Amino acid sequence: MASRSGHPHRVAVLALGRALPMEIGMPFQIFEHLDGAYDVVLCGRTPGPVSTTAGWSVNATHGLDAVVAADTVIVPAFRNAEAGIPDDVAEALREAHRRGARMVSICTGAFALAAAGLLDGHRATTHWRYTDALACLYPRVTVDPDVLYVDEGDVITSAGVASGIDVCLYLLRVDHGSTAANAVARDIVAAPHRDGGQAQYIDRPTTAESRSVGLAATRAWALERLERPLTVGDLAAHAHASPRTFARSFVAETGATPLRWLNAARIDRARELLETTDLGIDRVADACGLGTAANLRTHFRRAMGVSPSDYRRTFAR
Repeated sequence: MASRSGHPHRVAVLALGRALPMEIGMPFQIFEHLDGAYDVVLCGRTPGPVSTTAGWSVNATHGLDAVVAADTVIVPAFRNAEAGIPDDVAEALREAHRRGARMVSICTGAFALAAAGLLDGHRATTHWRYTDALACLYPRVTVDPDVLYVDEGDVITSAGVASGIDVCLYLLRVDHGSTAANAVARDIVAAPHRDGGQAQYIDRPTTAESRSVGLAATRAWALERLERPLTVGDLAAHAHASPRTFARSFVAETGATPLRWLNAARIDRARELLETTDLGIDRVADACGLGTAANLRTHFRRAMGVSPSDYRRTFAR
């Protein structure tokens, strides 16, 4: 996505005191894979060192003026987030939002957006350990404790640690399409797509029965056969498990039901075909296992908010 001025999309990563280094680095690692598409800068309240939880500092090359001027602002996790943020930081976040910036948080960065009033009236999430505190401190925010990330249009919040990778890849998909995001995911050896509604905290079963199900191999097998009318029974048979055991283990491992996962995989395949081929909508629907053009349009609009034809016009190579 280009900025409003036609220059590379400006991303300001705002590091607040005692920031988590991994979350700071995620946007740089992911967005800079697309050469020339993004200009990512590290910001603090003022230029200079910002403390981290690792005991060493990072050097912010920009201050709050770069936050205000950004096209996307990302606030990574930071310690003692429940204590609030300085007034100048809150005002800079509000001003960036007023100017039309996309506001994004990773983990406890949601507390900064909430303190600035940007989450009022919106759904939001954060790390599951802090969802109760976020809901208590900011009652005008509808906190969803179970999801990986929440897209409310111009405000996007994500849960802890690895979900920061998911939300950055999601932003790449929104800006540049599925093919570009999948290519970056391969480069950084990350899962190409995890649905934002997927559970962030999974209480895994520990029985020998559940450990014996080879779900990774079964998912790979299914991805090679998306054009077929696969059922839970088919997947369970491949995994050598009963349908009930397979379904329970699948949810425990992925946070999604088998049918929901299959549908998301089919939509993702449809996106790639719409971006990279000139196949008609009927053939795209058939190739990704959704059967008919009408069925593809229904599922695609529900997942993406636009029709397959509109998506192709935006992202076709």
